[in-house]
Amino acid sequence: MSIIANHELIERWRNAPAPLLPLLHAFHDRDGYLAAEALRAISAALRIPLAELYGTVTFYHHFSREPQQPQRAPRVCTGPVCALRGGQELCHALADQGATAMPCAGRCDEPIPVLQGHQVLVGSAADDLVHRPAPLPPPNPGSLPECVFAEIRRPDRATLTGYENSGGYSGLRKAVQEMTPQAVIDLVSASKLAGRGGAGFPTGRKWQAVCDAVGTPKTVVCNADEGEPGCFKDRVIMQYDPHAVIEGMILAAYATGATRGFIYLRYEYPEIQPLLERAIDEVKAANLLGPQILGTDFHFELYVRRGAGAYICGEESSLLNSLEGKHPFPRNRPPFPVTHGFADLPTAVNNVETLASAAQIMRRGADWYLSLGMNGQVGTKVISLSGDIERPGNYEVPFGLPLKTLLYDWAGGPGAGRTIQAVTMAGLSGGFLAGDALESATLDEPSIRAHGSMLGAAGIIVFDDRRNMVAAAHNAMTFFAHESCGKCFPCRIGTQRLRERLNGEGPTGVESWLAEVADLGRTMKAMSACGLGMAAPLVTESLVRFFPAQVEQYVDGHKSHAGWE
Repeated sequence: MSIIANHELIERWRNAPAPLLPLLHAFHDRDGYLAAEALRAISAALRIPLAELYGTVTFYHHFSREPQQPQRAPRVCTGPVCALRGGQELCHALADQGATAMPCAGRCDEPIPVLQGHQVLVGSAADDLVHRPAPLPPPNPGSLPECVFAEIRRPDRATLTGYENSGGYSGLRKAVQEMTPQAVIDLVSASKLAGRGGAGFPTGRKWQAVCDAVGTPKTVVCNADEGEPGCFKDRVIMQYDPHAVIEGMILAAYATGATRGFIYLRYEYPEIQPLLERAIDEVKAANLLGPQILGTDFHFELYVRRGAGAYICGEESSLLNSLEGKHPFPRNRPPFPVTHGFADLPTAVNNVETLASAAQIMRRGADWYLSLGMNGQVGTKVISLSGDIERPGNYEVPFGLPLKTLLYDWAGGPGAGRTIQAVTMAGLSGGFLAGDALESATLDEPSIRAHGSMLGAAGIIVFDDRRNMVAAAHNAMTFFAHESCGKCFPCRIGTQRLRERLNGEGPTGVESWLAEVADLGRTMKAMSACGLGMAAPLVTESLVRFFPAQVEQYVDGHKSHAGWE
């Protein structure tokens, strides 16, 4: 390994904003793994203690540290949807190439994805893996107005010319040239746009808090670390409409007074990074980004930073720690990122879908967005639909649309001769919906919460009547146990204990099994440090509520279905 080459890589990134992740990726790409010598060089250059750096690097799933399992070895998705399609079997079939399993890779509409270097291949067998673009969203079967997907299917929408030809950046031009930052915040607030990453916090209120906060430079962060199994909406927005996300970020910067921004992109979307960087270059050349935007004194710089595989980095404070080069544990709150975010300064963290919606709202107005919902609900939501369904994909629905309309009228229902047994909500984080809820629930937060779940980021995985729901719950809890960051013991231990209870361990009597599982869930929901530990028990709670007979058969059968891992 060349010392000069090491020096050149380090000098390229040492003084860049948020330098650790791009520096680690530079060495990882060059050598195929992170050698001890490379980590020592990075440690010295960034003044990060070597032990701390090792702890951070080993926390991420996708940084290879041994030449025997290099970066270019296949990584096969074995997430909940791909598990139904033979993900484990494909991983075994590619074992001679050094293949390893990975959690959900965000290609649930077209399983099974295999990540190899900087390419994503898809296929169901080792000899039919192909590289192709991820599918566009299917046309809206209900012919209902859309927001995020309104122009996404237009040719060349991913280019600056194509984006501007369909109205892109007109909202930004209007905001910067005709409106004050406060007027922009007021318009977004009037639209009632709320966060689309799962938390649902009002976007205008967040921008107002950052605008009012003391401290500079302020920052806008796009949370594009879409790690929730069954969610793949952000991927399609960035792939086919990257300028909508960028325009939303620039609007957020203008409104809040931010001068720098980061798109934190999940590792499993390698082909999105060059698309975003090319779009950023186009916008800079058009004087819509950088210094003196549109001839004003508004200045905003934007950078892409790629993660390295960790579900917890979808939580905003973990993401900020990751950007800063720290171990990506969730932060204790308060203080909140709006006052103490990136570099302990005011920061607006928004989801991809939220930012793309803001760009459309600025162009079309608050009243237009308010009119898009159904039955008193406001706006739209992109639903990622996958699993045992005829037409999987991303669907933009008005809030308030009946769940059964999406499942049957829009997506074609389950396969021939099958019935839908259950669906997950919020990816996995909302647990299962089944029974009467499949008939009566509407796609909005109040309705889904009334059924004991949450809409969240709106990934829906469908399970038909072939599936063992205890096994499905075990698969989900295995994911949460694997992805728990370990910072707090209720989540770290609780997810493991629940996984064990779903895999043959624990009490043998039904009543004692149910009591122990319920006690574990209560403790986790009350004491966990972040949403992972609070959401994971929804899986077992909903399993017990909707499938008591399957649970009883499992426990009384002396865990006869155990050993599926």
